[in-house]
Amino acid sequence: MSNISSNLRFLRRKKGLTQQQFADNMDIKRSLVGAYEEDRAEPKYELLKKFADFYELSMDELVNEKINEKWKPRQKTDAGNLRILSISVDQHDRENIELVPVKASAGYLNGYGDPEFIGELPKFHLPIFRQGTYRAFELTGDSMLPIQPGSIIIGEYLENWNDVKIGETYIVISKSEGIVYKRAGSKFRENKSIKLISDNTVYEPYSIPADDILEIWGSKAYISTSFPEPTPEPTMESLTAMMSQMQKSIATLQKGNN
Repeated sequence: MSNISSNLRFLRRKKGLTQQQFADNMDIKRSLVGAYEEDRAEPKYELLKKFADFYELSMDELVNEKINEKWKPRQKTDAGNLRILSISVDQHDRENIELVPVKASAGYLNGYGDPEFIGELPKFHLPIFRQGTYRAFELTGDSMLPIQPGSIIIGEYLENWNDVKIGETYIVISKSEGIVYKRAGSKFRENKSIKLISDNTVYEPYSIPADDILEIWGSKAYISTSFPEPTPEPTMESLTAMMSQMQKSIATLQKGNN
């Protein structure tokens, strides 16, 4: 359940505005302000964004934070911008895991900060994930084989991008690449690029600028209808090939040490 009504009431009073004065600033009727503050109606996305801008907040803060005298605004990110994260909750006030299917991927780039868009995504819960904010993304393409296309990757929201670890996998949302599931090839650095690596070696690693990134989710689990194939029994040919490769590797090492 959002905190829009109580937040709007608190913020307006803190600025010393009457409902009519706030309504005049927002170019809406005073009766609408009363309805929003009494939780009889919720503002649409565009108006909600206008409210957030007026109070110099992110939409996520205005909707999900409980703003009062003890509340402190979030620190700005390294890029100098507040990141917007919209979530949805069930009737018990538990955060949902929203699923972003392939068909919603393009819309997600514009709607990731829109509570209405997020609220319309499919939702589910998993008992193994009780703490944290999670989202699920349907995988497309074969760049991360052996994880098959169509698998669903569950990621945990990464608030501090400096926590990205080389070699671990992430769902990276960016303006230029959209939604990709890759392995980090470098640490995150402000005003620099981050290297992303596919597990399928057919695909070359590439880099994207830090300021192109919208969200990063640390991968925690995946759901797939494709089961792994059994490991084949070693044959004499495969063992011979392995021994030959080992001999070549040893010879290369010895040559490098000379």
